[in-house]
Amino acid sequence: MNSKNNISNRYDIICIGAGSGGLNVASFMNRIGLKVLLIDKTDSNIGGDCLNTGCVPSKALIHIANQAYEAKKFQKYSDTTIGVTDLKKVMQYIKDKQNVIRKHENASYFQKKGIDVVLGEAKFSGKDKVIVNNKEYSAKKIILATGSSPRKLKISGIEKVDYLTNENIFELNILPKNFLIIGGGPIGIEIGQAFSRLGSKVTIIQNSNQFLPKEDIEIANFLCKQLKAEGVNLLFETKTLEFNSTNTLIIERKGKKETVFFDKVLISIGRELNIHGLDLEKAGIEINSDGRKLKVNDYLQTTNKNVYVCGDVAGSYQFTHAAELHAGILINNFFNPLKKKKLNYDNFSWVTYTSPEIATFGLNEEILKKRKESYEVIYLDFEDDDRAIVEESTLGKIKLFIHKDKILGGTMIAKNAGELIQELILAKVGNIPLRKIFAKIYPYPVASRINKKILSTHYSKKLTPFIKRIFKLLY
Repeated sequence: MNSKNNISNRYDIICIGAGSGGLNVASFMNRIGLKVLLIDKTDSNIGGDCLNTGCVPSKALIHIANQAYEAKKFQKYSDTTIGVTDLKKVMQYIKDKQNVIRKHENASYFQKKGIDVVLGEAKFSGKDKVIVNNKEYSAKKIILATGSSPRKLKISGIEKVDYLTNENIFELNILPKNFLIIGGGPIGIEIGQAFSRLGSKVTIIQNSNQFLPKEDIEIANFLCKQLKAEGVNLLFETKTLEFNSTNTLIIERKGKKETVFFDKVLISIGRELNIHGLDLEKAGIEINSDGRKLKVNDYLQTTNKNVYVCGDVAGSYQFTHAAELHAGILINNFFNPLKKKKLNYDNFSWVTYTSPEIATFGLNEEILKKRKESYEVIYLDFEDDDRAIVEESTLGKIKLFIHKDKILGGTMIAKNAGELIQELILAKVGNIPLRKIFAKIYPYPVASRINKKILSTHYSKKLTPFIKRIFKLLY
């Protein structure tokens, strides 16, 4: 139903989808005094995948799982024992934290801010018009921010299985004894490690020879080592053939068929864009020939020049902060047409919240080679880092791509890597010389000293015999 009885049907902008992308655009446009309409299917959908089924619940789950893991490690210093995980309590904790955030991500909250909100299914009825609940609305510009959904696994027998996705896993109340995960992307790996730490016997199936395929293979292998040490069973280059019962999967590995038994199975094989059922053709919005993505230009504009995309539906990186990037580009281009910005991911970054974390930013080696750019690779392991030694977190590595005195990109696997790497991201974005980081005085023994240490190692290699002789003469 409509949020207000007096909603008129003409707006400055309509945002379809109230996830990160839609909310960022709608909130800014409202703050500057424009008339904004926000549409989503239900009040509980507001906040998008991140709040409801993605970032927030998964990170809350990981937080509890890490506490359980650390508690078990502490047992060697204690006479106490750790009990069995009560998953119902874990899931209640997750819901409680979601509800705290939901206080400022709901229809009533945004209505009080001055944004009109309509709840229901939106469909286009023209180039600048949409219909919701049999009422038509129009706007000068329309933002599609409809997000994505879990991709379905299409194999024989899938109909026999009450499988999980990231959309319903947080409804579990009993910890699975044998937990099978199909798909080795970020969702599968994060949730797999979390359930393993809570007490499940976890098996992860990946059809390629590496999980986290967007990550540097050396860094992914570091994480692989840790997961195996924790008892996670990783099956690479494995095909899923069929479910032959409610709790058995037939796979093919190394040319042989095997049977995998499970209590619960999570399907985590990627995402599909929510672009169907919108009557896009009525607005002149075209889809690519494969039917999976919208035709979008570098300015996030569809084939209808007044309809734009934001967030997952843009068809590239599927992160909350990617939606924030898109929103920033759209807002800039709406109000600064003489200096329009194109979508560019050269300064993009992301974190996979495993333990240890993986943080990646900027340009990777594949892109640098493709662009034929000059670069140098520098490495440092954490095994000799004092803070890592005392915190038992020496399983870590940092890898940077540099040119002269500038950083081009890099990746790190370490405890709290997502936090440690932030100053390196700033150096990349701000074009800050590496010598500035090297000159910084870090309190001992903060973990971020690792950033200075890798540069110290790098600069020390420049001390050639000739340079050393010069120093001796000067002294």
